[in-house]
Amino acid sequence: MPASRLDPIDRKILAELQADGRMTNVELAKRVGISAPPCLRRVRTLEESGFIRGYHAEVDARELGFEVQVFAMVGLVSQAEADLSIFEGRCRSWSLVRECHMLNGEVDFILKCVAPDLSTFQTFLTEELLKADNVASVKTSLVIRGAKDDPGVPFDVLEDRLTRDA
Repeated sequence: MPASRLDPIDRKILAELQADGRMTNVELAKRVGISAPPCLRRVRTLEESGFIRGYHAEVDARELGFEVQVFAMVGLVSQAEADLSIFEGRCRSWSLVRECHMLNGEVDFILKCVAPDLSTFQTFLTEELLKADNVASVKTSLVIRGAKDDPGVPFDVLEDRLTRDA
């Protein structure tokens, strides 16, 4: 079901859980203005419908000793669908690759990599990524600092759009 078919309560549930996935059902129900049993039913329906794909803890990479974050822009030799799928599968197997996005334009993929140190990333780059089948080029950018890292979607924009289209 498209987002426009969700009612305002479902959208509030999604926004609240996106901000804090650990709250109790009772607290969630209170925040969205319904009782706990129908709130739980709605959450289950949102999960079953694929609007909620999972729940995760946001861990501090630096506290765990992961000091290096790098974006790698990857160009492939072939963009045939089979070759793209093979590369995506390879990315899923690399632990240092935390995100993999196919792009249009000059770069075929951008990878977000996290490593404990520059030496570990360099070894991954030279021994794995650059040697992978179909990889033609890799350009890397080391993250100096992050200014924003919000998960999910901007629900305020969704609400504005739905209000405007109504």
